Amino acid sequence: MDSSNTITLFLSFGLLGVGCLAVAEKFIPLFPSYVLLMLLGLTIADGTTLAMTIMATSIGSVVGAIGWYGIGRAFGSQRIEGLVTRYGKYVSLRLSLYRRLTDAYRGNHFWVTVIGQTLPVVRIYLALPAGVLRIEPRAFAAAAAIGTLLWNTPFLTLGYALRGSGYDPVSIGFWVAIAVITIEATIILGIRLYRQSIASPRPALPRAVAAPVNAEEFA
Repeated sequence: MDSSNTITLFLSFGLLGVGCLAVAEKFIPLFPSYVLLMLLGLTIADGTTLAMTIMATSIGSVVGAIGWYGIGRAFGSQRIEGLVTRYGKYVSLRLSLYRRLTDAYRGNHFWVTVIGQTLPVVRIYLALPAGVLRIEPRAFAAAAAIGTLLWNTPFLTLGYALRGSGYDPVSIGFWVAIAVITIEATIILGIRLYRQSIASPRPALPRAVAAPVNAEEFA
């Protein structure tokens, strides 16, 4: 069964199938997520269905993220690193990427999860080190939900808007994804530079040189 037939099979079950497709995408990426979301948007009939599809895909993605979180928490650091070393190359998860994702959690756990859910590839596997590190599960789920909504909504909406327009949704989705990532990188860089400017020590003011005291004043 090819990818298009698989998607058609899921869609035949309505919103339940859409949600299950979002879960499956977290474990077996059939397409880049922005492509899948744009294609789903093309099948939406009206605004109400669009809103329900956004919710269904977001819930499914969060369920998938919680699944990865659970795997990381259950297996622990050593076994996960061993599995990533042995099999990660087959699913675009190199050990170097896994370690970078783990290191990212040295910062603010909540915002790392939010931003991670809006980055291709990272949005799939970031939950794995989150589970290994035992990030507080409710905060992780909330952050994953926010990040997923920020990622899913524009692509589903664009797909819905492009119905019958003749434009290629795949190429448009690609450039939108690039724009989103560029904006995020710019914001993160700006925040980092701002923090560095605040944290950098200010040069100490030179001490005033005391005027020489005339010995005659003490005579």
